[in-house]
Order: sequence, then structure tokens, then C-alpha cells
Amino acid sequence: MNAVLLSGGSAYGLAAADGVMRGLESDRVGYPMGPDPERVVPIVPAAVVFDLGRGGDFGARPDAGTGLAAYRAAAGPSGAGPVAQGVLGAGTGAVCGALKGGIGTASAVLSGGGTVAALVVLNAAGSAVHAASGELYGARFGLAGEFDRLRPPDPAELAAARDAGLLRSVLDGPLRATTLALLGTDVTLTKAQCTLLAGMGADGLARGVRPVHTMVDGDTTFALSTVSRPAPELPGLHELLAAGADCVTRAIVHAMLAAESVTTPAGTWPAYPRRPPHRPGWLTPYPTSRESGISSG
Repeated sequence: MNAVLLSGGSAYGLAAADGVMRGLESDRVGYPMGPDPERVVPIVPAAVVFDLGRGGDFGARPDAGTGLAAYRAAAGPSGAGPVAQGVLGAGTGAVCGALKGGIGTASAVLSGGGTVAALVVLNAAGSAVHAASGELYGARFGLAGEFDRLRPPDPAELAAARDAGLLRSVLDGPLRATTLALLGTDVTLTKAQCTLLAGMGADGLARGVRPVHTMVDGDTTFALSTVSRPAPELPGLHELLAAGADCVTRAIVHAMLAAESVTTPAGTWPAYPRRPPHRPGWLTPYPTSRESGISSG
């Protein structure tokens, strides 16, 4: 595996994988095809979210050029920095229930010194918010101090949000949701152990979204190892798997907190109101709302 592509645009978005493969090929990265170093076949697993039309233009979708640009950005100097979160890239048209979704990340350092990290494109039919309290389901799984500054919404505002249907799941209509997750670790894992890690990632998703894996979701989780650290003993593997699941749950919370309210010709999707820092509530006009004609990235 040479790269993983997560994209918007439903099945059309798979065209972006061609651009990633072209970029890798130009850098001579891929499965070698004989003694000629220029003959390689890059291996690029890909998955997409359903977000078509949410920008108001059903034809706005990623293509090979988008994929190549993403590869260049990831392979360049800026790719070594923190991963951007919120309403961008594959998270541009993402939603979670009736609220805005997006990209979220989380990581953990293991007792043996290794690291496990998750990136989630939150685009679920279910909700990440407990309707009775207004709290995010996944916040209880945060690291020490990670989500301590979150405060429950004002009771009157919470009641109004419930009455407006903002805390509901969106299970009607055709297939229109997909949450994608990528788990990575520097600890050496076998293919079978990566499969276990991906399964635990799906469990982490189930703690942060309810209902999950519905008939209108197409959830997919990838897991990979950079094999740069030694293979774990059994206790270390257990720790890694449990931490990976928690990272996915925490990444869902970060996706909700990083999201911005979006208004397009297709509709309005409010963001979860975090405080502090102060941000308007669900039913308050958003003076900084992002207006976009792009359905996916």
C-alpha cells in the first residue's frame, strides 16, 4: 500500500485515485514491475462519502486533478504538519444527522512508546449528540483534559434544537451517508492484526454515533502500519487495539467541534455549538457561515 484516498463525490469521487496514482508514479513509488525503476504500479485503496448536491451543484465533485493536488500537498513540506480538521477536503459536504460533519483526528502514545492515530470523515445518518443532554456521545472517552472545557448547551436552546429536529438521525431517503475512518500506527502489525485494528475502529465509531452502520450508511475503516517500531507482545497489542478504538471515538468529537455552519443552495447545516470559545448556538444566525457551491472535496 502506497497511499490511502478518502474523498467526497460518491462513486464519482473515485476518479481522484487516478491523480494520486499519477503522482506516485511520477515519484517512482509503487509495486515494481521488473528491473526498470520507472515501471511501477502504485497501490492506492480508496473510499468515498456520499455528499452529492449538498453544495447545490450535483456535478461538483473531485477528479484526477483534485487527487493529484492532494497527493502533492501530502507529499510536500506541509504534509508533515498537523492534519487540518473541519469542513475541508473529504469533509466539505459531510453531515452528521441534521448537523454539520467534517474531518476530525485524534492520537495516543502507547506505554511502549508507539503511537496510534485516527482520521475520521464524519458523514453519518445517525447523530453524535445525546438528545436529552445535548452532549457529544464520544466526549466521555477523551484524554485527561481534552474535552474538559465543553459545557452542556443552555436548556432552552437545547429544547428548541430538539423541536427543530436538529438532534435527529436522518434515516429517510436513498443511500446518502458514509463515515470513513483511517487508523495508523508505527508499531509493526501483521495483515491479520491490521484487520483487528480496523474492526476496533468500527467499534469506536459505534460509541460516537447513534444509530450507526445503518442501511443508509456505507461505513468503511482502514488500518495500516508503517512498521517503523517493533511488533508488540500480546499485552501491547491489546493496548494498541483499545487505544485505536478510542482514537476513532475522539476523532468524531473533534470533527463535530471543528465543523462550521454551512449554507448552500441545497440547505443549511448548523454546526455543534462549542463553548468556550463562544460560538453561536444551533438556532442563532451564523454571521461567519461558510457559503459554498462545492459539494465535495
